[in-house]
Amino acid sequence: MMKRRDFSRACGAALAGATVLPAFAQQRFEAGKDYLPLEKPAPIETPSGKIEVVEFFWYNCPHCNAFEPALEAWIKRAPKDVVIRRVPVAFSSAYQGQQRLYYTLEAMGLVEKIHGKVFQAIHGERKRLEAPDVIADWVSSQGVDKTKFMEQFNSFTVASKVTRAGQLTAAYKVEGVPAMGVAGRFYTDGTLTRNMERSLQVVDYLVGEVRKGR
Repeated sequence: MMKRRDFSRACGAALAGATVLPAFAQQRFEAGKDYLPLEKPAPIETPSGKIEVVEFFWYNCPHCNAFEPALEAWIKRAPKDVVIRRVPVAFSSAYQGQQRLYYTLEAMGLVEKIHGKVFQAIHGERKRLEAPDVIADWVSSQGVDKTKFMEQFNSFTVASKVTRAGQLTAAYKVEGVPAMGVAGRFYTDGTLTRNMERSLQVVDYLVGEVRKGR
């Protein structure tokens, strides 16, 4: 897990590829040990009847890169009443460009096409995608119209989403990534659960608890 204090340091080698473990929805997990109930509810954006699950990530984080395949598989099997949101985190203003990158891809409908390639470029090809001009050039190399990309990148809408991402990170008291939030009420991460695959089991459990009205 990439801790807040590690954000200004160079990333080490990525973890071994993540694998998906079976979900143990019936298994009981302990508050304070496997997950943390929030003292004050965090804001949610999903409509009534849906359960919001948030993944907090940072593109430069090797642990987030390693976790991505397991998360993608989990998303594909998620129940229909679960809505997954990815929230890019920047514990330093130097990485706000990467937050804008994600939200620009989201605004342009390019997350499915480009999101995974960003991780590959950074961790597989060792590219430094931090400065806006470098980000724009790289996205252009992926067949995206550079002018349209920069219009979104510098838009008020994207800037607002970056601000809300910071607020949500604070509301969940995120201290490292990758991390998961559930329904604005619960938080878990690899430090609590000992690995991120087990964190997904905890999320499954918490979704079940929310569904039961607990």
